[in-house]
Amino acid sequence: MDVRRPSIATIAVAVLMPLVSGCAAAGPNYMRPAMSPPAQFRFGPAPAEAESLADLPWWQVFADPALQALVREALMNNLDLRAAVARVEIARAQAGIAKSFLYPQIDASANYTVHQTVGGAAGTGDVQHGGVYGFPVSWELDIFGRIRREREAAVARMLASEQGRRAVLVTLVGDVAATYFQIRELDAELDVSRRTLAVNDQTVEYFQNRLDGGVSNRLEVDRIRANRTVTAARIPDLETRIAVAENALSLLLGRPPGAIPRDPVGSETPMPPAVPAGLPAALLERRPDVVQAEELLVAANADVGVARALFFPAISLTGFLGGISGDVTSLLGGSGGVWSVTPGLLQPVFNGGRLRRNLEAARAAVDEAVAQYRKAALNGYREVADALVTIGKLSEIRVQHELGVTALQDAADLARARYETGLASYIEILTADQDLFQQQLLLAQTRGAEYRARSDLYRALGGGWKP
Repeated sequence: MDVRRPSIATIAVAVLMPLVSGCAAAGPNYMRPAMSPPAQFRFGPAPAEAESLADLPWWQVFADPALQALVREALMNNLDLRAAVARVEIARAQAGIAKSFLYPQIDASANYTVHQTVGGAAGTGDVQHGGVYGFPVSWELDIFGRIRREREAAVARMLASEQGRRAVLVTLVGDVAATYFQIRELDAELDVSRRTLAVNDQTVEYFQNRLDGGVSNRLEVDRIRANRTVTAARIPDLETRIAVAENALSLLLGRPPGAIPRDPVGSETPMPPAVPAGLPAALLERRPDVVQAEELLVAANADVGVARALFFPAISLTGFLGGISGDVTSLLGGSGGVWSVTPGLLQPVFNGGRLRRNLEAARAAVDEAVAQYRKAALNGYREVADALVTIGKLSEIRVQHELGVTALQDAADLARARYETGLASYIEILTADQDLFQQQLLLAQTRGAEYRARSDLYRALGGGWKP
């Protein structure tokens, strides 16, 4: 075999590769759609500041050690996050597949043939042996950029899957924090209910003793006992809701349902810091769902180039480099080699409008992706504004509930003192206890909602993704 012959294929690759790579790809190059972000978030400080709550790592936003441990466990074991990581790996592999079509495909082949010709007077002929071995080569020259556009689309979808993973991570941190705050809120309500039940028990005992002593009546005792049952019925309801919330948090942690370790009621959970929301324009770069929508738009734009390139000829080279052996080589006077190069061209002529419709569909997909991108951005602005107004108003509500609890606690004490001196009826005690109980529950609910609103703001700003 002539060792100089492989250089023909090598020279062809070396000459054609720069030619192919230098050709412009079909279709439009991507340009980000014009967006007009607001100058500041609604209900945010004016003027808007560049500093943002989302710039803080999650462990600085959620300073509760028990909550930090839960977030770390969720990041290690959450099954949705593992699935998102797997989707990234799938998309990365598909991007590698798309890239591989830019290069020649080289295979190895070998075949061996035994051949006998039947003829002559004896009815038999000679048996001949022959074999061919070598390396078939095929290469589609990407003159019009179809393969490069396919690779561009695949890479964009891979990046979109990475942003999808980030979105799962951001949501996971927010969900763990929100569920933890809900459990702490229910713990506070349960503590209020148990303390109120203890007071109700004392009140029932007090009026029962008065009835036994002949200085009260059964109507008073029955009304007081009925009030106690309202408080007592609240406790199993809260215990059920706590168990359900713990089960939900266990799922986020990737473990079977079970108790969630936390500090006892009375130890104050640190409130997430009141850091400004930042600049609305930065949300386009920070929120993973917005960035994911843009990457899908990049992919759709590249698909237009793929559809456009299908109108042009497909130019390919096929070749073979190898050798032959067996009886054929005897005819050649020794061992033999073989090589071939075959250029090919395929030009669509008529397909019933299939290519044109395919291009129209690709362009329509771009319009859809643009709409989805803009919707994702607007939804981000909405979620941040919702969280900001919720935080501000809940703070005002909490202050009023705190004042109400203080006033009603004083009213309950005064009602008992007035009853002892005969200046008030048992109805005042009953009403004061009921009102105080409801106000304490409202205060616990408002505090829990305020914690969750700050967690929602952090998630809406795209925070929580840092390792």
